[in-house]
Amino acid sequence: MQTAGIIVGIVVVVVLILLAASVRIVNEYERGVIFRLGRVLEGAKGPGLFFLIPIVDRMVKTNLQVVTLNVPPQDVITKDNVTVRVDAVVYFKVVQPVSAVVQVQNYTLATSQISQTTLRAVLSKADLDEVLTERDRLNLDLQRIIDDVTEPWGIKVERVEIKDVDLPQDMQRTLARQAEAERDRRAKIINAEGEYQAAERLAQAAEVIARHPIAYQLRYLQTLTEVASEQNSTLVVPIPVEMLKAFEAAFRRDVFAAEGSSDS
Repeated sequence: MQTAGIIVGIVVVVVLILLAASVRIVNEYERGVIFRLGRVLEGAKGPGLFFLIPIVDRMVKTNLQVVTLNVPPQDVITKDNVTVRVDAVVYFKVVQPVSAVVQVQNYTLATSQISQTTLRAVLSKADLDEVLTERDRLNLDLQRIIDDVTEPWGIKVERVEIKDVDLPQDMQRTLARQAEAERDRRAKIINAEGEYQAAERLAQAAEVIARHPIAYQLRYLQTLTEVASEQNSTLVVPIPVEMLKAFEAAFRRDVFAAEGSSDS
């Protein structure tokens, strides 16, 4: 009787172990790929509770969340023979769980390796200026190329971002001098443009004065007023000949009038 109880207890324990081994819970962000005697059952399962046949069935879970993959810094020789050290970040997720389990052994490692090689290949075809100023275009090129490679694995690459571009010290100094020279060039252009506009205005003012001589006299008087407002002890005022012409004409009229009266 005691032996029968022991046997029943052993059977119960074995049954419980088999039940625990056959129950699988798949979360909302997961999918389960079930292998039955080594053959994949059609479609990924989940989310929910699933019962597997012990020893016969095996479930492999895949995560559908977006994975942030850091690409280690890579030494890249650009198209203009400048050595830079570049790292990046790749955002991808599993969209076909069966392919991610069956087609590739470790999809995270495979995506990391193809991201590194693609980063070196794409940046080696670009100049240093393009690497520094056209990151958006390079990011799109990287995303497109990596996504084309990982698509058969059931992986969707959503975004690729170049993070840091580490330049050699001598190249940093060269770029600093180049930026300073560019700022000097722009400053000289702005000064020259200002002088050109001022010369144009002076030429227009000269044309106005040539057509209206009285404008010259008014401007001269205005200048005298501005100078006289300052507290100077001595003010020497040159009188242009043009201003004396009016007095000369008036003087001549007075002389002619006086001569006419004396003759009469």
